Amino acid sequence: QLKPILDKYKERGLAIAAFPCNQFGGQEPSCEIDIKDFVNKKYQFEPDLYAKIDVNGKDAHPLFEFLKKEKGGTLGDFIKWNFTKFLVDKEGHVIKRYAPTTDPKDMEKDLEKLLG
Repeated sequence: QLKPILDKYKERGLAIAAFPCNQFGGQEPSCEIDIKDFVNKKYQFEPDLYAKIDVNGKDAHPLFEFLKKEKGGTLGDFIKWNFTKFLVDKEGHVIKRYAPTTDPKDMEKDLEKLLG
């Protein structure tokens, strides 16, 4: 569901950074290359895909420690499930946090406001 959003807003500056994480029911057991190939083949989608990381716990990546600190969640600052999304501006300010269940189409109002 992120592909149409990226297609629509990429020329206006939107980039999608994806960080695989296997902390949620073992959903991402493959290596980054296999994950990227799967996403590309199944969805014809090529986000900026980074190394597999932890987003919670003592080994949480510093980026996600920062994101969680800036925009905590409804039930706590931890990441509850894959596909938690953060909207970050070009200067690195965290604008908004979205639940894993948020449809990317429901982010368009915020994208329009941010991208002008």
